[in-house]
Amino acid sequence: MACIADYYAGKSVLITGATGFMGKVLVEKLLRCCPGVSAVYVLVRPKAGQSMQQRVSDMMKCKLFDRVREENPDFHKKVVPISSELTQSGLAISPQDAAKLSACVNIVFHCAATIRFDEPLKHALQLNVIATQQLLSLAKQMHNLEAFVHISTAYANCNRRHIDEVIYPPPVEPKKLIDSLEWMDDGMVRDITPRLIGERPNTYTYTKALAECVVQQESDKLNIAIIRPSIVGASWQEPFPGWIDNFNGPSGVFIAAGKGILRTMRANNDAVADLIPVDVVINLTLAAGWYTAVHRPKTVLVYNCTTGGINPFHWGEIGECRHHVMSTFKRNPLEQAFRRPNANITSNYLINQYWILVSHKFPALLYDLYLRLSGQKPHMMRIFNRLHKAIGLLEYFSSQDWEWNSDNMSMLMGQLSPEDRKTFNFDVRQLNWPEYIENYCIGTKKYVLNEDMSDIPAARQHLRKLRNIRYTFNTLLLVFIWRVFIARSQMARNIWYFVVSLCFKFLSYFRASSTLTN
Repeated sequence: MACIADYYAGKSVLITGATGFMGKVLVEKLLRCCPGVSAVYVLVRPKAGQSMQQRVSDMMKCKLFDRVREENPDFHKKVVPISSELTQSGLAISPQDAAKLSACVNIVFHCAATIRFDEPLKHALQLNVIATQQLLSLAKQMHNLEAFVHISTAYANCNRRHIDEVIYPPPVEPKKLIDSLEWMDDGMVRDITPRLIGERPNTYTYTKALAECVVQQESDKLNIAIIRPSIVGASWQEPFPGWIDNFNGPSGVFIAAGKGILRTMRANNDAVADLIPVDVVINLTLAAGWYTAVHRPKTVLVYNCTTGGINPFHWGEIGECRHHVMSTFKRNPLEQAFRRPNANITSNYLINQYWILVSHKFPALLYDLYLRLSGQKPHMMRIFNRLHKAIGLLEYFSSQDWEWNSDNMSMLMGQLSPEDRKTFNFDVRQLNWPEYIENYCIGTKKYVLNEDMSDIPAARQHLRKLRNIRYTFNTLLLVFIWRVFIARSQMARNIWYFVVSLCFKFLSYFRASSTLTN
């Protein structure tokens, strides 16, 4: 069988979204495991006063590239930044750069997209659909193009409960929608958005479904593969366990829980939390690029890259005391936690609202009052409001189940040589969830919050301090309840004395039984 690394040797690759989470991992994996690759062109736009060269240079200095840097210190010479802007006509690529890409590129990996769930429809359409159309137009001009790999999402068709590896009819013809929205102002588009997206929860899933249709329309001219990952999380094995660089999706939930800020979350405990490690997605993507170029399938192959049907992990396991998130953060606490980690997951709306009031809003108000009295600016209530908004956007995905067919993923695995199955491993049956979740949580501490593991003893001491504060508060609350209710009511006193005497009798009986046994 042909080796994947051998195929990419001498090839020029174009990657969009290379400075994003998945794009970085794709660049790193390609340079480390396919060292013979000729060039990696990355579409980048200047941002926040940084030139595209500075952005790419800063990206390659991050810890993610440590392994490839050790093996090949000159790896950065193969990365060629191309100035581009997805919101502009023709992607704002200069004629000279377009000519260079048309002459050189062999494989395109389209990772760029807006992943914000609350993105205005017009902007989401521009980034996820129109930009894809324009990239396809550029791809058709590439003389030596062998494969076009489009990164979609497993939730593009979340209005269905069973999702096969096929491209479903779009909710609306993309060209008609683009032409219709062109003359509408933002307010008008905002008003009609709920009617347009229908059963889908947000503009992200809606526009990703439209993008799949746009890609399919060019399948007679290009060799195309579509990758549909579910909820992309931290790395499982490569380049090292637990690498993550953002607060998106589960990362933000884990950090909020570890900080003791998130105490309740509405989710179905028995629903599958379909997490997929980022390195699994990237390994599948590179393998799909190889298979598409070498075997040239007659139709677009769609790969549902999910874990739920193969090796499920449930939302209820996030809060289990035996392992997973809570226990990991108690052993490896985050610095300056607000409260001790402890999350309650419920599917009941009223219970969730009760815990939000008791465990979120009330402590936030007390803490902000303390900050005001000490002359500081209150901020905790604002943090909780942002948290509630983020959690609310996730509720749709945390309270339901989907079934994804993954036959193409299994087929592709069967096409790999034993060596490639190790190097480009995407067999999620081998994934050990407790170990992965622990590495994920530690990864958020090390790589997102940039906390030093040597400071864990101080963080544990802080948790003990929070525990003592909690015990003191509960004691004072009990005394207050006693003074207000029990001491002023004869009936309450009678009930209290009855309970105390009952406990005393039970203890006396237990002690007498133990003495007789001895």
